[in-house]
Amino acid sequence: MVPLRNILAVLGASALSTTAALADSEDTRPNVLILIADDMGFSDVGAFGSEIETPSIDQLADDGMLFTNFHVGASCSPTRTMLISGVDNHLAGLGNMLEIQADNQFGKPGYEGHLNDKVVALPRLLRDAGYHTYMTGKWHLGHEPGTIAYDRGFEKSFMLGESGADNWVEQPYAPFYTRVHYYEDDKLVSLPTDDYFSSDFYTQTMIDYIDSNLDDGKPFLAWVGYQAVHYPHQAPKEFIDKYDGVYDEGFEALRVSRLEKQKELGLISPNVELDPEFAKTSYEPWQMPDWEKLNDEEKAFNARRMQTYAGMLDNMDVNIGRILSYLDEKGIADNTIVIFLADNGPDPNQLPLSEAYRDWYKAHYDKVYIEDFDGDYSDMGQQGVYADYGPGWAAAAAVPGSYFKTFSTEGGLRVPLIVKFPGVVEPGSQVDKFTFVRDIVPTLLEVAGVDVPGPVYDGREIYTPDGISMMPVLKGETETVRDDNNPVGYELAGSSAVFQGKYKLMQNLAPKGTGEWELFDIEADPSELHNLADQMPERVAAMQAYFEDYAKRVNLVPVPEGYNPLEQTVVNAKRSGAH
Repeated sequence: MVPLRNILAVLGASALSTTAALADSEDTRPNVLILIADDMGFSDVGAFGSEIETPSIDQLADDGMLFTNFHVGASCSPTRTMLISGVDNHLAGLGNMLEIQADNQFGKPGYEGHLNDKVVALPRLLRDAGYHTYMTGKWHLGHEPGTIAYDRGFEKSFMLGESGADNWVEQPYAPFYTRVHYYEDDKLVSLPTDDYFSSDFYTQTMIDYIDSNLDDGKPFLAWVGYQAVHYPHQAPKEFIDKYDGVYDEGFEALRVSRLEKQKELGLISPNVELDPEFAKTSYEPWQMPDWEKLNDEEKAFNARRMQTYAGMLDNMDVNIGRILSYLDEKGIADNTIVIFLADNGPDPNQLPLSEAYRDWYKAHYDKVYIEDFDGDYSDMGQQGVYADYGPGWAAAAAVPGSYFKTFSTEGGLRVPLIVKFPGVVEPGSQVDKFTFVRDIVPTLLEVAGVDVPGPVYDGREIYTPDGISMMPVLKGETETVRDDNNPVGYELAGSSAVFQGKYKLMQNLAPKGTGEWELFDIEADPSELHNLADQMPERVAAMQAYFEDYAKRVNLVPVPEGYNPLEQTVVNAKRSGAH
């Protein structure tokens, strides 16, 4: 195996020869490009079994390493906290997503609702080490001065502070926000009023940022947080129309076709089955409808909802292609590590989330509910039109897992990860062993030649990132990042898990679970159909004990009895100053 330092030296020489304007003293460390999809399911891109056209992402998979057993947090900001700090979200400020934070969690350490000062973010570490650092898109780690991207080490940034927003104009997407906060560097700004669409704008702004300093020869970190495919689902019309007829067979047909494609691609075992009980949840907002019981109008409405989602993802892929083409044109693609991932599993929520919100949506969007369209769904996803897609299509996005965002099921936690690293990663390779989001920071620090920080940085005490570098796996030296001796504890909104090797101990609140611990082999059974708890009581006890230690270590504040994340959004919307 050629030492990494020699590989990087070769890559640096290649980049120097193709970019003649760079100085002789060029820094040959690799650039870093992180691409984050929002609320995207495991099966939503072509390389993971989808019918949606994603050639740019699929090419990343062909040129890089595809991870089929990669896990994140089950909602946006906790995942982003761990992705940018390498520290557990309960320690880093997002013990729960602020929008659904339980009453008893407000004011507690680790539940500040923004990335706190007890961690040091990746862009700060890389900037201190000589990197340019750029960020565009969704931030969701704070929207007040002192908590924004600029304050966390990004040299140039254009960021959205909230969990989402309209993609065409500057307005909130939900009534628990009184406004949206966009910052360019340290200045609160407004969106352009002409020719704006979120994915297009974030992409072009990132290209402009990279281009602005390209000739000085310094490496860069580029962090792009797309709003795609968080609702409202919106996209230029041509991207939506191209999927006419594709989803006319309904939810279950799409689940089955994606599962079969995953088997064909070798992503899962041929023995994996779908959860037959999935649609029978007692909680009505998350029930998957029976397609055959829908009338023709309801079928047309729902098919267009999924087309809109597909078009939004397709457009994101085109924009990712624009960035990758730019790197190629500038001769720096071979010296750039590219990481593509989603921040959590699919979101099943659909309007009305609460009848208390109905008037707000009617006031802010021209068309929202099925009766607003009068049988013509051709403008769904356009400016002034709100769209989401509900639990039926979210169930297809989660295949082979079940359930969604917020829960500690595979549907909530298992997402695509692709890593392209020319000269290091074998093109077209695949890793089926467990990997966790906190492993990315130590990996990138190793790539950049930067020490893992802690316990003191810049004169303040911090939590040390505790992930494990993925470099031995990326270089093909070993098959797994985390073996049985490196378990991971996890909790969010009352749903918990422990990962240890191929096993996962899982606990979920209603409606998915009963609060009892369940044990699964998630390599053989990613659908989590075969509970092994009764067969392996000693393993269950040991993993439970690990979770208890983990909970104490991260100062976990359990949610109270009766907690419901959807209902909590209504409570928190009324909380003075919460958003």
